[in-house]
Amino acid sequence: MLALPGDIALRDAVEPAAGSPFAQATPSLCPSDTELAALATLLDASEKVTILGGAGCAGAHAELVQLASTLQAPIVHAMRGKEFIEYDNPFDVGMTGLIGFASGYHAMMNCDVLLMLGTDFPYRQFLPKDAKIVQVDVRGEQLGRRARLDQGLLGDVRSTLRALLPRLTQHADDRHLRAALAHYQKARKGLDELAVGEPGKRPIHPQYVARVVDELAAPDAIFSCDVGTPTVWAARYLAMNGRRRLLGSFNHGSMANALPQAIGAQASHPGRQVVALCGDGGLAMLLGDLLTLRQHELPVKLVVFRNDALAFVELEMKAAGLLDFATGLRNPDFARMATAAGLLGLTAETPEQVGPMITRALAHDGPALVEVLVARQELSMPPTITLEQMTGFGLFMLRAVLSGRGDEIIDLAKVNLFR
Repeated sequence: MLALPGDIALRDAVEPAAGSPFAQATPSLCPSDTELAALATLLDASEKVTILGGAGCAGAHAELVQLASTLQAPIVHAMRGKEFIEYDNPFDVGMTGLIGFASGYHAMMNCDVLLMLGTDFPYRQFLPKDAKIVQVDVRGEQLGRRARLDQGLLGDVRSTLRALLPRLTQHADDRHLRAALAHYQKARKGLDELAVGEPGKRPIHPQYVARVVDELAAPDAIFSCDVGTPTVWAARYLAMNGRRRLLGSFNHGSMANALPQAIGAQASHPGRQVVALCGDGGLAMLLGDLLTLRQHELPVKLVVFRNDALAFVELEMKAAGLLDFATGLRNPDFARMATAAGLLGLTAETPEQVGPMITRALAHDGPALVEVLVARQELSMPPTITLEQMTGFGLFMLRAVLSGRGDEIIDLAKVNLFR
C-alpha cells in the first residue's frame, strides 16, 4: 500500500474485509467545544481570512471548499497539499514559499487571520508578521513550530471543519477574496506565458516540458518529481484533478527521490501510469535503478530535465551574490544509457520534438526515458524578492563580469528576457 503523510492511502487501496470491525472505522480527532467556539468567534469577527492548507487536508476537500465559501476566504496550498486542494476549487489562489508564486504570497500577507490547516509550512519568511495565526494539526508537536500562534488546535482537518462549520456565520464581504483571485489570474497568466516552445529554438524552456507532460499524461497518472527545479515545474504546471497523485521528497536539499518513488508506485499500482520528472543530477545518483525497471518490467516513464547543472543550487548561489562553483555536471547521454539498459531511450533537443517524444514514451509498453535538453539559466524566482537577494544578484553579475564570465549574464538575458 502506498501512503503519504497526512493521507491514508491511494483511493484504490485494498479495503478491510467485509464484516471486519475495522471496515467502517474512521479515526478522528477534534478540538474541544470551547476551542471551536473561540475559533468561530475569531473568524466571524475577521474581515480578511486566508486559508493555508497542506497534506492534512486529504479527505476534507468538500469541507475545505465550504469553509472558504462561508468565510469568503482564498485558499493557498502548500506543496504537499496541492493534490488534495487544487482541483475543483474556485477559492484556490496557488502557492507561496520558495517554489510558489506571487498570488499565494499576497493572499497571506494581506490577511488579518491566517488559518493553517494540516500543514507544517517551513518558510517563516513567507508567513505574515501582523496577522493572527491559527493552526490546526493532528500532530501536536507541529503546533507553533514555525510561527507564533494565537490559537493552536489539535485535531484532524475533516473532523475539525465539520464541527466548526455550523458555528460560523456566512460572510458577505468578498473584497479580500476577489482581490486574491484577480491576483491569481494575473500570476497564472504570467506563468502560462513562460511555458512556450518555439519550433527550432534552443535550449528548451523547462516550463514548456512540464506543461506538455501535464497535457499528455493520463487523468489518473501518478507523478513523482525530484527536488530542485523539477519540483518547481511540477508545482506550477501539473494540474491535479482529484484522481492524479503527486509524490516527492519536498524536503529542502534532498535529492534523487523521483525514480525510486516511481518504482514503488508502479510496483504497488501496476495498472496506473507513473511518470517521474527527474533532474539530471538526481537521476545520475541512481542510474542503477534503470536496471531495476528493466529487471522487474515496470513501465515507469522518466522525463529527464537535462541542463548539465545543479540548477537550483546555482540559483541560490546567484541570489547570495556568489559565482557558482562545482555545480556543473558532465552528463552522459541518458537516452543511450537507457537503451543499453533495455528501456526505450529518446532525446528531445528542440521544442517541436518534446510532444512527439513524450507521446511515444507514454504509449510504450514498458519503461521509457525521454531526455530533454533544457535551459541551464532558467530563473525560477520565489514570489517576492528580498533586498538581500537583489543585492546578491547584483553582486553575482558584477563578479561574473570581473572574472571573465560575462557570457553567463548574456545567457541569462537570452533565456529569461528574450522569448
